[in-house]
Amino acid sequence: MNADEQVFHEHRRLLFSVAYRVLGTAADAEDAVQDSWLKWSAADRSQVLDPKAYLTRIVANLALERLRSARHQRETYVGPWLPEPILTGGDASDAAVDAESVSMAMLVVLETLSPLERAVFVLKEVFGFSYAEIGEAVDRSEAAVRQVGHRAREHVRAQRPRFTADRSSRERATKRFFDAATGGDVNALLELLSPDVTLWTDGGGKVRQALLPVIGASTVAAWFAAIGTVTYQGVEPGDMKAELVELNGGPGIVFSAPDRVIATVTFDFGADGRIVAIHNVANPDKLRAVTARNVY
Repeated sequence: MNADEQVFHEHRRLLFSVAYRVLGTAADAEDAVQDSWLKWSAADRSQVLDPKAYLTRIVANLALERLRSARHQRETYVGPWLPEPILTGGDASDAAVDAESVSMAMLVVLETLSPLERAVFVLKEVFGFSYAEIGEAVDRSEAAVRQVGHRAREHVRAQRPRFTADRSSRERATKRFFDAATGGDVNALLELLSPDVTLWTDGGGKVRQALLPVIGASTVAAWFAAIGTVTYQGVEPGDMKAELVELNGGPGIVFSAPDRVIATVTFDFGADGRIVAIHNVANPDKLRAVTARNVY
């Protein structure tokens, strides 16, 4: 590996982290990182004083372009559009692995921003870039990106109050949910769910899922209690495997058939520790990173 390859390799994790938070899909983020390598390879690197900033600027622009082109596709998506889940792990103190910023709930909120707002928010609030640096990255004045950033931050705060249950509590609740769902225990599920819990299911028209949010503890509990008793996506209950994993910076569940991953489930918790939202991704196109067991 030559010096230029080494520099890129050192920052690759950061580049994926930026691209994934801007795009919400691992596949597109990987493509953006690969494209950034091509641009880095072709650049006059002798003029680059700060490789980290330079590479971040490249990948942010590439991700922004991809997001703009993907907007129409997402607007015509069959059923709710959810981000592509990823397996996470590693050093939680690293900004590139900030658990809240990569959570499914936060990525859903980021979907409501404009592409520029999303890019500015990610670069400023997650990765700590200055408005001057962001302005260079997205080809806007510092004053313009400051205004965009303020607007994005206020929107996110309104949609996503800064509360996150501590990790051990979330892990215990997820384990209890896992045991209750795989054991068909409706009462135990009801204890864990907020009365107005919302279940979002993403099949993308590829597999059968609810096309509208499923709302209410009793309905959601019945949905998950049936897992061990009904055939799901052609898989008999006895052939289905469920495992606890870390998804998007927090505890989650992966459901698998003998030959494929069939769904992931992640949770959002309220101030009382109960589950307020569940995100269930079953679109096979969005399960490739989990299937490949790539850990980010």
